[in-house]
Amino acid sequence: MTFAVELWEKAVERRVENRKVFGDVPPMMTYANTLDAADHLSLEEQEQLAATLRQRIAERRRAELIEAVGEARIEFARGRIKPASAAVIAKLIKP
Repeated sequence: MTFAVELWEKAVERRVENRKVFGDVPPMMTYANTLDAADHLSLEEQEQLAATLRQRIAERRRAELIEAVGEARIEFARGRIKPASAAVIAKLIKP
């Protein structure tokens, strides 16, 4: 049995024990805990984890952008904002 599998089994056992005590509330995983857990992965697994995180971050940013665009379109339709060129917007956001 590989070390990663042993870690996974221990984590599952802890979750089962935590559910007995705390119900279905998942245990807190801090940033430090996450880094420590990642240190136990092989280099290949760490690279895959990093790639997966980059993909998830990109998906979340895309979703945020879609939401912001949708809100802007609603505001535009209500007449609360007006079209502007990129140059005008750049001047507005520069200090």
